[in-house]
Amino acid sequence: MAMYPGGGAAPASSVPGNDEDDDFHWDDAAEAELQAIEAAYAKRRRLPDWASPSPSSRPRYSQSPVSGGSTPSWVLTPPSFQGNVRARHQPVSFRGKIVYCRTHSEVEKAARDILGRIESSKAPGPVSLGFDLEWKPFPKRGEPPCKVAVMQLCMEKTLCYVLHIAHSGVPDILKSLLEDNSSIKVGICIDNDARKMLNDYDVCVQPLMDLSILANIKLAGPPKRWSLASLTQMITCKELPKPSNIRMGNWEADVLTKQQLQYAATDAYISWYLYEALQVLPDYNAEAEIESVKVA
Repeated sequence: MAMYPGGGAAPASSVPGNDEDDDFHWDDAAEAELQAIEAAYAKRRRLPDWASPSPSSRPRYSQSPVSGGSTPSWVLTPPSFQGNVRARHQPVSFRGKIVYCRTHSEVEKAARDILGRIESSKAPGPVSLGFDLEWKPFPKRGEPPCKVAVMQLCMEKTLCYVLHIAHSGVPDILKSLLEDNSSIKVGICIDNDARKMLNDYDVCVQPLMDLSILANIKLAGPPKRWSLASLTQMITCKELPKPSNIRMGNWEADVLTKQQLQYAATDAYISWYLYEALQVLPDYNAEAEIESVKVA
């Protein structure tokens, strides 16, 4: 039976979240600041310069007419306004139900549940699955690197699974889920996480989509190496908290704290969310964008 953080058995291993439907919202003050940013950006009428850092604001969809009567292309571009107006970045946090599993049987049940949800979705292609790992960063002197301790999986905004595989191991059904083509596992630098799972547990996680690569295909500007925090800020205008005391904490603890569970679930959730937001956008066409500026 799963445990609540801090001990004590519970029939369902979950952390209830806020009932608010959408975490991404604005207050009136932030909206006024963003309107000022957009007004200033509109006056400048030039391509954004991503080579140097700029204050971020709300992502903007801009219509770019293409010469020759082609269908307009839609691109997501970050305003490059360098003035004194700054939008306040509120922290983003997963507000759904966290299912925490730390025994072999609980992890088996979670994997069956996810596979059932994938099957019942009847999606025409692979279902996106936010995927992330945590492990203890500093092994004892002379010991090999620590194995993966925690795996997070998320495929919707209301539910996230946190699997404490340091204690449960990787049951066969979880291995099948991770290696199955019915879901595409998404995250930042996900190739490294997949390699770690292969080395630690002989599990070949596939298929994969690196959000940094996807963002460079979909967003305007020269390619860059995105972190999960920077891409979250770009797409949602929210800050992804990365407190070092949690990020570099003891993920092999007997029972994870509520703070660790919230941190872990948020990373998997925002990976899923960013993939869903990016994959609906058409690929960015730099030549068409430059041509539209010349016409303007």
